Amino acid sequence: MTESAEAPDDKKSRSPRAKARKRVDYGTGRDALLSAAVRVVARGGLRRLTYRAVAEEAGVTHGLVVHHFGSRDALIEAALAHTVHTSLHSSAMESGTGRTADFAAGLSEMVAASPDAQAFQYELMLESRRRPELLPPLRALYDEYFEAALRELNRMLPGDASPALMRLVFAALDGLVLHQLVLGEPEMTDAALGELRSLLRLLGADSGTDVRPS
Repeated sequence: MTESAEAPDDKKSRSPRAKARKRVDYGTGRDALLSAAVRVVARGGLRRLTYRAVAEEAGVTHGLVVHHFGSRDALIEAALAHTVHTSLHSSAMESGTGRTADFAAGLSEMVAASPDAQAFQYELMLESRRRPELLPPLRALYDEYFEAALRELNRMLPGDASPALMRLVFAALDGLVLHQLVLGEPEMTDAALGELRSLLRLLGADSGTDVRPS
């Protein structure tokens, strides 16, 4: 799949504000371009993602985006991987401690700090229903979420967690992220996480003293 035709607005001259933006450094600008792509999609949906829109958002040349990614598909996959890995790190879904108190401890803060990154992932999930070619990379990266959740549940629970239990727990986390993204109320996210941790304790979490290795 090649880049779609530029939208009419993208063909217009850059605004003075866009021209005045500081250009990212050529050698270290890949992450800046990925963040710009995420912001473009979060605001306007995947249909607005073009090389030119990303370049204008980042304050760089059109050619620099092409140089780093080569195709629109590569840009989408790289931006998705960037948001998933950042979310895994900042949400503390896999704390590694095996303590329920640490499970997803940074979830509400992650949503508050990076709403565009979360919106980007939901945009791609919905778009994959209309464009099946997006599903394989989306599924592969969501498998990283699932595997991280399963590893942490296995650290917390006395017996191995089933894939179904993992999906149930992850669905709760995913729903809380979506609700906070749309409705706000981070305090409700934290309160719901407290209830989720209480349910995990009823399943035997925190009953042991040793943390099982990954």
